[in-house]
Amino acid sequence: MFSNQALAQIESEIAKYPAERKQSAVMAALTIAQREKGWISEEVMGYVAQLLGLQPIQVAEVATFYSMYELEPVGRHKISLCTNVSCMLRGCGDIVAHLENRLGIRIGETTTDGRFTLKEVECLAACGGAPMMQIGDDYYEDLTPERVDAILAELE
Repeated sequence: MFSNQALAQIESEIAKYPAERKQSAVMAALTIAQREKGWISEEVMGYVAQLLGLQPIQVAEVATFYSMYELEPVGRHKISLCTNVSCMLRGCGDIVAHLENRLGIRIGETTTDGRFTLKEVECLAACGGAPMMQIGDDYYEDLTPERVDAILAELE
């Protein structure tokens, strides 16, 4: 189900724990799986459970709890926009409106070309640079509509 590289990465994560605690690698394994597959399906959760000696429901409990795991397919660029208190006070509502208008989608939707998914998230821990968003592994702070446009223009 996973490439040899992904399996090696998961094994490396498992090796960080005592053998009887290998289930502690569940979050790392889900992250590796999502990077490889793009999202976490029930089939992926079952396979991760098998690798870690867990029941599929135990993996599902983790995958459904954390907002960083996608349980449905997402666009090539997932835009996670913080709308928590600091970002709200610094104008994230304007950024949400700008992104929705620019991309032609609402929060929780994916563009018809599959390029962008817009997601609202709770705190991304960059309150000093609010409003902010995350795309892939990159954080973008002190957002303005113009800065958002420049960021989007740089994406493939």
